[in-house]
Amino acid sequence: MTLTRASRCILALSLLGLPAAAGAQAFGLNEIGSCAISRAFATTSAPCDDASSIYWNPGVLPKTPGFSFYGGVAIIGINGDFTRDTSFTKFEADVPTAYVPHIFLDYRGAGKLAYGLGVYVPYGLTSQWQDDFPGRFVAKKASLKTIYVQPNIAYQLTDNWSIGGGPIYGHSSVELVQAVDLSGVVTPAGPTFGQLGIPKYTEFARAKLEGSANAWGVTVGLHGKLTPTWEMGLRFLSQLSFKYDDADATFEPRPTGLILAANNPFGVPANTPVDALLLSSFTTTLAPQKVSTVIRHPAQIQAGFAYTGWEGTTASLDYAYVGWKSFNQLPVNFKGGAPSKVLVEDYNNTSSIRFGVERRMTNGFALRGGLAAAAAAAPDETVTPLLPEMDRGYATLGAGIPVMGRFKLDAAYMHVFASGRRGRIDERSSTSTSAQALALNSGFFTLNANILSLSLKAAF
Repeated sequence: MTLTRASRCILALSLLGLPAAAGAQAFGLNEIGSCAISRAFATTSAPCDDASSIYWNPGVLPKTPGFSFYGGVAIIGINGDFTRDTSFTKFEADVPTAYVPHIFLDYRGAGKLAYGLGVYVPYGLTSQWQDDFPGRFVAKKASLKTIYVQPNIAYQLTDNWSIGGGPIYGHSSVELVQAVDLSGVVTPAGPTFGQLGIPKYTEFARAKLEGSANAWGVTVGLHGKLTPTWEMGLRFLSQLSFKYDDADATFEPRPTGLILAANNPFGVPANTPVDALLLSSFTTTLAPQKVSTVIRHPAQIQAGFAYTGWEGTTASLDYAYVGWKSFNQLPVNFKGGAPSKVLVEDYNNTSSIRFGVERRMTNGFALRGGLAAAAAAAPDETVTPLLPEMDRGYATLGAGIPVMGRFKLDAAYMHVFASGRRGRIDERSSTSTSAQALALNSGFFTLNANILSLSLKAAF
């Protein structure tokens, strides 16, 4: 039996998951350095006194000569659910705890130059749901992991101004797991299985897509002292375009347990299992195949001002802009016979406001805190299990603790607040309008997260 529509549909939806994984702020990670996290990311104008400034403002020179190492991990726990409008049934998300590393090394000699290297994760995380979730036909699991490697050079222009930047090498890997619905598959007799009585959300296969790609970009930063008590900073991170030319799509049979009655339209004997009828498809249209697309990790701009006029205290306010609108469409090119197509996403550019405070004690101990707010990138018609994105608020606390002279331990805690958002668990047609897609919204998503980050600073 040939299931052309099933293979075409599942591969299209598989690739539809990729931009959601790359786009949307839940997959855009700012958890890079515990000091920066505890100051709610407001660190472009007055970066933390550690090597993570390579990311937060590549134009900043270290305050003291010599080598500086900064490395650690952010532990991210995400909680979410979906409640249906009709039955009020709640389905819990099943997102694993994420461990996101960061490593930076900086060196400043006696001159006006500083050199550094950063390895960090600006895009990542996972959206994952349990087996009974009806939205698993859009996405059971969507995972993105992208690592940036950034060599950096900073130069002191004057006593108060410096500039810097460098190339970025990015490596990205994606994974999507998705259920395939039998009810929408066209039978050899003409009607779909759903028209013959098979209920919607009958899973007969599970698709898995995996791929990886590399890309290059650039980052630049500028830092300056406007007065003895006011500082400013500006950073730009370019867009990186990842071309997944050889992603692998595989399909696993899932037992339906359904039995055909006598006089069925397939002309097979009564009590024939539907699963037996479908088995041949996994060596034809549902056989392993290749697929390709391009995913653009959007450009970022962040700028801000900081005040240092209070003794031992820095207060900073930053504005950040991310160009998610580059995900307005996604071209999908199949290499297994399915027709190519263009998928509509219609993401929006986003803005966020970040405020942070640091209080330094005479014994080297530091207390930090901050607040931030970020707008959602996905429009109302694109809130799905792939990424139930919504506006968010952030509250942070942290501390810097001196350890054995040359070492310092930074710790940070962040809670992510969200008020929830309506969305859909059924996929939109490629020809539907935004209003038609919006009409598919059938429930309410909620989301919150807790983040603990630890980093070690060492100066030599």
